[in-house]
Amino acid sequence: MGARLAEILRVDHAGELGAVHIYRGQRAVLAEAPGRERIAGQLAELEAHEAEHLARFDRLLTEQRVRPTALAPLWRMAGFALGAGTALLGEKAAHACTEAVETVIEQHYAGQIAEIGEREPALAAELARFRDEELAHRDLALEEGAREAPGYGLLSAVIRTGCRAAIKISEKI
Repeated sequence: MGARLAEILRVDHAGELGAVHIYRGQRAVLAEAPGRERIAGQLAELEAHEAEHLARFDRLLTEQRVRPTALAPLWRMAGFALGAGTALLGEKAAHACTEAVETVIEQHYAGQIAEIGEREPALAAELARFRDEELAHRDLALEEGAREAPGYGLLSAVIRTGCRAAIKISEKI
């Protein structure tokens, strides 16, 4: 396996790990709150999708003998904190978090698919499926009022910037 493909697997694993923990943080705040059963169910479903993606990347890392990011403990904590923090701001802010993260991830996967499509068609097809599921998460967040969150512009910009930075860092470390 080439160095670039190892980076792709490492960063995608890190991203799915972070996503699982974002949803866990959101659920920790919203799951037991009265009247929040609907969003709690949505978050559980979204987390399950991300957990499926993470499990696949776990297997790919093992099969290809690629080390995961050394920052996995940080991404677990940061993801949970981001999820819990946005959920504490309310449902719309939690959806704004999902919208911001999934927008960056969709672009990230699209770039990877274009980059490896001819060399690694099976992996590119898996990434395309994951990208489509991430787009569905983004679309749900938009339907649920992500852009109505207080301070949406700033919140979204900060989260997107953080995601892009985490991507760059996780490819290498």
